[in-house]
Amino acid sequence: MRYTIEQIAASLGATAVGDTSLMITRVAEPAQAGADDLALAMNPKYAAALSEGSAQAAMLWTDADWEALGLKAAILPDRPRYAMSGLTRMMDPGQGFGAGIHPSAIIDPTATLADDVSVGPLTIIAAGARIGAGSVIGPQCHIGTDAVLGTNAYLRDHVSIGARVQIGDRFIAQPGARIGGDGFSFVTPEPSTVEQTRKTLGDRGDTKAQQWARIHSLGSVTIGDDVECGMNCTIDSGTIRDTVIGDGTKLDNLVHLGHNVVVGRNCLLCGQVGVAGSVTIGDNVVLGGQVGVSDNIFIGDGVIAGGGTKIMSNAPAGRSMLGYPGTEMSKQIESYKALRRLPRLIRDMAALKKQFPDTDA
Repeated sequence: MRYTIEQIAASLGATAVGDTSLMITRVAEPAQAGADDLALAMNPKYAAALSEGSAQAAMLWTDADWEALGLKAAILPDRPRYAMSGLTRMMDPGQGFGAGIHPSAIIDPTATLADDVSVGPLTIIAAGARIGAGSVIGPQCHIGTDAVLGTNAYLRDHVSIGARVQIGDRFIAQPGARIGGDGFSFVTPEPSTVEQTRKTLGDRGDTKAQQWARIHSLGSVTIGDDVECGMNCTIDSGTIRDTVIGDGTKLDNLVHLGHNVVVGRNCLLCGQVGVAGSVTIGDNVVLGGQVGVSDNIFIGDGVIAGGGTKIMSNAPAGRSMLGYPGTEMSKQIESYKALRRLPRLIRDMAALKKQFPDTDA
């Protein structure tokens, strides 16, 4: 890919300065940038590294003195981080998936594919599946019976979509994503030891063996538009109703959503987040890495949970949370500070006891 500085700036809605006819073949970090690269120095603290490379052009911050940095040209966006989104989309060479349907793909004759759908090697598309225009299905994927993918879906290698899963437009799934497996739902003939423990929060006094009977998943998964699933992300089917993910939500690598979970619009669920069954999550929620969510609770709109937080009860809208169990972030930090003061307090108490020893009355 080759673009001029002027072309790149125009596509980003940014200002181009200097020799805007310079050709760019790729983007690079400042210290590694070559003469044909666009260096990314979008913050003054990164600009010093430009002298370690040989970039002639860079994407900088709005009021950067690009000439003082020894550059021949620069791109000056209003919001550099946001401009990086458009720049990386423009310069992405893709995975090299070929057009058309690979001869080793197995497609049931009752499946419906738009004319321009690409299907990779060893992919299986089951009966009644429907795949929208412009979609790319990578190698060794599986699309289940009666599953529906909207337009411009992009499935990387080894993605599996279960039967009757419904997915909107512009869906992206990274390698190994699994959508529509059965939920982890089991029951015992009599009240289980788990149920007893949950009720009493105490020891049961017995260790009786119990057999677990499977509850089948009759629901499936419904996913809105512009949703992304990271590598090895897993989404369970609902037990009776569907598990649901709203428009614009992004799931990172190794995120797990249990059966019957409902996730709202424009949420971010970061790496290794685990959400237990029947949780409802509002819109614009951000759960940091390794956040765990207990089953059958509600998380309100706009909640932000820091990494490692364990949410064990309902979280009201707009709350920032941290810790185990998760509480308001400010209170949790105060608790951490108090814990760090404990050793000093213990030393002070020991000194006071020496100074004022106990005496018999």
